[in-house]
Amino acid sequence: MNKKIVIPLVVVIAALLAGVGFLTYSLIHQKQVNEEMQELADLDKKEMENEYEQFARQYSEMKTQINNDSIVAQLTQEQLRTQQLLEELKNVKSTNAREIARLKKELATVRAVLRSYVLEIDSLNRVNQTLADENNRMKGQYAEATRQIEGLSSEKASLSEKVAIAAQLDATSIRMMAKKKNGKAVKKIKDCKSIEVSFVIARNVTATNGLRTFYVRITTPTGAVLGNGATFNYENRNIEYSMKKSVEYTGEEVSVSTYWNVAEFLSAGNYNVSIFADGNMIGSQTFNFK
Repeated sequence: MNKKIVIPLVVVIAALLAGVGFLTYSLIHQKQVNEEMQELADLDKKEMENEYEQFARQYSEMKTQINNDSIVAQLTQEQLRTQQLLEELKNVKSTNAREIARLKKELATVRAVLRSYVLEIDSLNRVNQTLADENNRMKGQYAEATRQIEGLSSEKASLSEKVAIAAQLDATSIRMMAKKKNGKAVKKIKDCKSIEVSFVIARNVTATNGLRTFYVRITTPTGAVLGNGATFNYENRNIEYSMKKSVEYTGEEVSVSTYWNVAEFLSAGNYNVSIFADGNMIGSQTFNFK
């Protein structure tokens, strides 16, 4: 065979082999990324299911602690609604982002409603305690007064556990803005020089006041996490975060803004923003950039 023909043919074959190798590597890498994203989505869905189940059980427990028929009927209605949402969640796939987002919003509503009932029942128990004490003092029935106090102490211990769950913070109004150097919003993500993520921590009178650290995790369309490799503990493992900010929380609504300077190329697609505090995921939102 002519040497002039053999040499180009060898070059072409080598190029084809290199292309096949690169394509194989890319497919394997993308599969790993997809599996990691699916694992996180499944973990988030399972956590939501556990919360729904816990809230349904709490409604059942609270019904045994009061004798007010009207409130018992309300609790029964909320319990049935919670169980219905739980069934919807179990039947939806973790990849259905729209349905998962809707059920996450419903979960925040269920938590808020439960919190209001916890406070209402706690208030009723306090009133009942006061009336019982006054009645016992007037009648001089020391033994009966002791029994009432012991019973209320047991109810208070049970309610303390429910208050701890109701005290979990909620991140709402989550926004992600890609900006140019001049601070204006970009039309295309490739022109982005900085990212601002802002959110609002809802008012929660049952939450403990004090300094709180909020972790913001931004996942790119490729499954990578924007960040410098820093991690925090979540679900008994260390996961990366993009930004964090410590804020003095007083129980009232507070706005929080965090910033990230872009030093790498960002591709178009869906970016997921998740907010964490006190070991819990308190909010999540997906944004699409061209």
